[in-house]
Amino acid sequence: MGRRLPLDAVVNIVLSGLLTGLIYGLMALGLSVIYGVVRIVNFAHGELMAVAMYATVFAFAITGLDPLWMLVPMALAFFGIGYVLQRGLINPFIDRPEHSQFILLLAVALVVVNLLLVAFGPDARSVQVDYALDSYEIGPLLIDKVRLICAGVALVACAILFAIFRYTSFGKAIRACADNLLGAQVVGLNVKHLYALTFGLGTACVGVAGTLLSMLVDVTPGLGPAYTLLAFVIVIIGGLGSMVGALAGGVLIGVSESVAGLLITPSAKSMFSFALLILVLAFRPQGLFRAR
Repeated sequence: MGRRLPLDAVVNIVLSGLLTGLIYGLMALGLSVIYGVVRIVNFAHGELMAVAMYATVFAFAITGLDPLWMLVPMALAFFGIGYVLQRGLINPFIDRPEHSQFILLLAVALVVVNLLLVAFGPDARSVQVDYALDSYEIGPLLIDKVRLICAGVALVACAILFAIFRYTSFGKAIRACADNLLGAQVVGLNVKHLYALTFGLGTACVGVAGTLLSMLVDVTPGLGPAYTLLAFVIVIIGGLGSMVGALAGGVLIGVSESVAGLLITPSAKSMFSFALLILVLAFRPQGLFRAR
């Protein structure tokens, strides 16, 4: 007979996966927003997040400042990086075949990974805040303080992004470009500028998610491609172009990884994620949520 796992342990593991999944959702939300509006798949998505993680580690090592205080500057910096990257490099490839876009962004990803490798080496680096080992005990629940704070920040960031697209004038203009590009051009919207704003917002999500994840995992250059692949899995499960789907897919993947680590071994978490992807593609190929 197999060993029986205590219910408390299962609940705590699932809760931990849910909190991590919210950060994954924020990461994937950036990819989903870019694809939903610009119709380009950012193959350098995870690599940009690795840059944010290294920037957080580097800033923490120099200043000792809590990464939570770096969130707004990091979001603004990565918004600028995304805007310039789209306007200066990607925009000329908008109307080119998809394989040209793929090669361009794959080249960007390779350059970023190798620059990180040259600058920081292959060794893992981490951020150790004073409350890294603190936790909250609520009845049978034992909630990691850092994970809870990071998940809360991720939720706030997602809510801000939703509000931007729903209530601001340029958010509505971006949605108009996504819904009807020709109509947006006819009424005089600056599509190139709006595409760059969208790419900037998606990259800002990556900057915030990278800052948060640097408090939970050790950072290496190899994390970039791994997180790019993870973001793809999440947005495909949630539904390409769906913001709600990206968040739901992140939570689902976070919980599945935690359950895999509990039932089998932590190294099997990718197996669970891809098994979930196969099931979704087999029975609901459009994803859990349709793009709106």
